[in-house]
Amino acid sequence: QVQLVESGGGLVQAGGSLRLSCKASGRIPSMNVMGWYRQAPGKQRDLVADISTEHNTYYEDDVKGRFTISRDNTLNAVYLQMGSLKPEDTSVYYCNLKAGPGEDFWGQGTQVTVSS
Repeated sequence: QVQLVESGGGLVQAGGSLRLSCKASGRIPSMNVMGWYRQAPGKQRDLVADISTEHNTYYEDDVKGRFTISRDNTLNAVYLQMGSLKPEDTSVYYCNLKAGPGEDFWGQGTQVTVSS
């Protein structure tokens, strides 16, 4: 089993920055993809960005150029540096780790609120 703990959410003004952190613990598969999803009230949970163990990255179009995902394999941690934040970025952000079949783990979520 894998446990994921997020931190770093909060309230920020539009145009500001926040850095989310997520640390994994437990029986972590050596090859995995860690990512950040977000879910606004009444909407589905969508992928924002993810990064593989080999540091291959994916970004959702709306965050390209504004968000940067990174990871530290020695710490089993993933980070999301968010800049030029917009009110529409307001969501609960969830950390995720995927590996093989049935290996799909979620954090508890952290609220990000961007005021206009």
